[in-house]
Amino acid sequence: MYPEDIVIPMKEQLTLNGFEDLTTVEKVDEAMKKQGTTLVMINSVCGCAAGAARPGVLMSLTGDKLPDNLTTVFAGFDLDAVKRVREYLMPFPPSSPAVALFKDGDLVHMLERHHIEGHSAEAIAENLKEAYQEYA
Repeated sequence: MYPEDIVIPMKEQLTLNGFEDLTTVEKVDEAMKKQGTTLVMINSVCGCAAGAARPGVLMSLTGDKLPDNLTTVFAGFDLDAVKRVREYLMPFPPSSPAVALFKDGDLVHMLERHHIEGHSAEAIAENLKEAYQEYA
């Protein structure tokens, strides 16, 4: 498990911008029951999370269609919560960072690590904006 003093600033990059921090299985299950669209960011300490995933997710929130609910879990820190989110992401294998969009509890769009690593924050934002246009 990663040290709290390393993880908290990375969490805050999202939570200070309106993301609900899902730290328990119960919070994950509650978030997945919400109607409308729910964005879930599986946060991570890796460079592609810092350089592309978190900035890209934040950039994606500038359009006219946006997810109804913004949530995040942190891989290597919120262990049980991440495990539960990954159950909702089946059949996709575990991936962090990752970004998923749910509509009324159903997974409708997924960005795995290989969609993030080596891509710009702008490309990730554009991909997510297209998903919001389709599903939000």
